[in-house]
Amino acid sequence: MRTLLICLCLALVSPLAQAERIKDIASIAGIRSNQLIGYGLVVGLDGSGDQTTQTPFTVQTFNNMLTEFGITVPQGTRIQMKNVAAVAIHADLPPFASPGQTIDITVSSIGNAKSLRGGSLLMSPLKGLDGQVYAIAQGNLVVGGFGAEGADGSRITVNVPSVGRIPGGATVERAVASPFASSDHLVFNLNRPDFTTAKRVVDQINDTFGPGVAQALNGGSIRVRAPLDPNQRVDYMAMVENLQVKQGNAAAKVVINSRTGTIVIGQDVRVQPAAVTHGGLTVTISENYQVSQPEPFSGGQTVVTPSSQISIEEGDSRMFVFNPGVSLDEIVRAVNQVGAAPGDLMAILEALKQAGALNADLVVI
Repeated sequence: MRTLLICLCLALVSPLAQAERIKDIASIAGIRSNQLIGYGLVVGLDGSGDQTTQTPFTVQTFNNMLTEFGITVPQGTRIQMKNVAAVAIHADLPPFASPGQTIDITVSSIGNAKSLRGGSLLMSPLKGLDGQVYAIAQGNLVVGGFGAEGADGSRITVNVPSVGRIPGGATVERAVASPFASSDHLVFNLNRPDFTTAKRVVDQINDTFGPGVAQALNGGSIRVRAPLDPNQRVDYMAMVENLQVKQGNAAAKVVINSRTGTIVIGQDVRVQPAAVTHGGLTVTISENYQVSQPEPFSGGQTVVTPSSQISIEEGDSRMFVFNPGVSLDEIVRAVNQVGAAPGDLMAILEALKQAGALNADLVVI
């Protein structure tokens, strides 16, 4: 089982090197989604809304909405709105979204509503960081969670009933300015900055479109010249993002999960010459209790006396030697031959790191 675990980790971190599309390993600077947020009311709940005595902002919002429709609530009127809940709304506005398109939204209760199940969101504006309205949200909620409560106060809840989604629940009203056609070049940012990968991307683009088209700004960004005409630029970027590039290998690293004992070793981990001994010492303490019974009519008392037995068992210490430049599969094979568990392997790797014989960083999670 231990051998299977370690070999599984080897299979996960040692895939065959293969080329990937530029669109899968990099993104264009400035072409991103924008976060939107709003506030509104969900109505039509089945008595699971806000308790207005504890959420006065719900009553205030409700009164403001009625005022917009020419309805004035008399002063001192006590409103009970168990079917209404104040909610926060948030969404991501994707790049190049145009007015009239719809986006998904998430609705979350900000009061003490027990559930938003069956509710409908009233028209609410969604604003960006600049305070401008970019979308209008409204629609029926889809809630994945639900709850039930008994008369004696017992309650059961599945998932989270106070959060819901509305697919296509917001209509875009304003487009976000895009830098896509604002200059004669675009910058690709690598998802995982690496000098080797940056050089390979530059070489691949220049080999395809000509020398000097792409320039590496650093290990994570590549500047690419592009046509100024929007139509030509779209065609050009479609070709660039589909070019195949082989990523550079990640830095040598060993990741250790101290809770589960799982160890993942990167394929470039190497060990310098080192000798390792592995053994174990087992101490077993067992407690037995004996009853001491006095003779009849002796006037003594029955007592319980403990009896401890201690045994020590020392495992066979086994030593193995790592030769210079030992690779990952040789490390795994050597550790499995001595029967080391993942916990033992952690100790071995930490000792090798302290001795300066391991070229990888140890990351404990």
